[in-house]
Amino acid sequence: MNNVLDHSIFKAYDIRGVVDQGLTAETVINIGKAIGTYALSLKQQQITVGFDGRLSSPKLCEYLIQGLTSTGINVINIGLSTSPILYFSTYELKTNSGVMITGSHNPPAYNGFKIVVDQKALSADEIQHLKEIILEKKFTRGQGKVSEQNVIDAYKRKILSSVKLKRKMKIAIDCGNGAAGIVAESLFRSLGAHIYPIFCEVDGTFPNHHPDPSRPENLKDLAKVLQDTDAEIGIAFDGDGDRLGVVTKDGEIIYPDRQLMLFAENILKTDPESNIIFDVKSSRHLFAWIKKNKGNPVIWKTGHSFIKNKMREMNSPLAGEMSGHTFFNDRWFGFDDGVYAGARLLEILSYEENANQKLKALPKDISTPEINIAVNEGQQHQIISQLQQSHHFPQAQEVIMIDGLRVEYPFGFGLVRASNTTPVLVLRFEATSEEYLKIIQEEFIENLTGKVEASKINFQ
Repeated sequence: MNNVLDHSIFKAYDIRGVVDQGLTAETVINIGKAIGTYALSLKQQQITVGFDGRLSSPKLCEYLIQGLTSTGINVINIGLSTSPILYFSTYELKTNSGVMITGSHNPPAYNGFKIVVDQKALSADEIQHLKEIILEKKFTRGQGKVSEQNVIDAYKRKILSSVKLKRKMKIAIDCGNGAAGIVAESLFRSLGAHIYPIFCEVDGTFPNHHPDPSRPENLKDLAKVLQDTDAEIGIAFDGDGDRLGVVTKDGEIIYPDRQLMLFAENILKTDPESNIIFDVKSSRHLFAWIKKNKGNPVIWKTGHSFIKNKMREMNSPLAGEMSGHTFFNDRWFGFDDGVYAGARLLEILSYEENANQKLKALPKDISTPEINIAVNEGQQHQIISQLQQSHHFPQAQEVIMIDGLRVEYPFGFGLVRASNTTPVLVLRFEATSEEYLKIIQEEFIENLTGKVEASKINFQ
């Protein structure tokens, strides 16, 4: 190879980096070769490819397809797409495998690849295996064919065939100039909703705000539309359409763990005793809520591919992450889909006279947003390993170590985990009062003291 492979682009859930730095033309071609080689080893004969609205995505698609077809695998290019539409295409076109070119919610200079092979989202070891194929140049050789197909209409028809609103609703939609703009407006109108759309034109420069609905500052424009119109609820999507943000009429953000409560309550009515999965960053109220609604709460690792694979293992009809990924496996296919989650949310709320009241009644405590502490590259995993071997939380009821340390108290929880994508420690806290929140945070400060620079852990 003429260029040196940047090992840091191979993340826990996907491949991601800065275009023309980590993601050079040669690297992307070789990523295509590695994916094709791996897919063919699992008897996959064809693969779908889609790309988001970033300015770099069409060119990366060309490089990727060049690499894929050089292995002999056939490619179906579905063009501009959301990640969920790409996942849908693997079922609709019966390829079972697909690659989505997307930078998701990252800054415009970034891009990357989300990969499904034989209906399994690649993560961790499989992604590292792709890197090894590239380093060892163990590429299968052949000459695959390329065809093109649009699956957007089929995607909409599939949703409309099962999701029905009981009453007409007026809603505000913010696509953040991301790829969801190709489908959201028309789908929700077809469902019977009156739409107040903002930023639904796909624009890879993201001129209005960053396409990340997990950040409150990115939902201010949506809240303003709700304030100025008769829309009863606002929904927002990230750059590749796999995450959902929700805002009430009076401007309260309904974070994804509370959205999951609503979805769980609905699904457990017809599918009781089911496993409902949520990640370690989610509210502790999910345990009691799911049990109250006759379900089995399961806490699991953060990361869309980890959650998807756990769903398959446990045959779960529903899972969710605090980041906004929600996975339906009852009337859908088990992949994360912000637009579909939005449709299911409207379906549930259409049975309520007052959507605002229903959403605000979901239980909540005082909680912090995600807190990031920057450390040196790789140090986040070392610190977590040290804490798992030796920690002291005297007031805790339980310490859960499936992904970092989630410490449960009678009055709340605290979490510290290692990010799998950037060199940071991720923390989150929830408690019944500000006083209890401070008690939890103080115990975490004591455990982190000496492991992290003191000025970085004063997060109260």
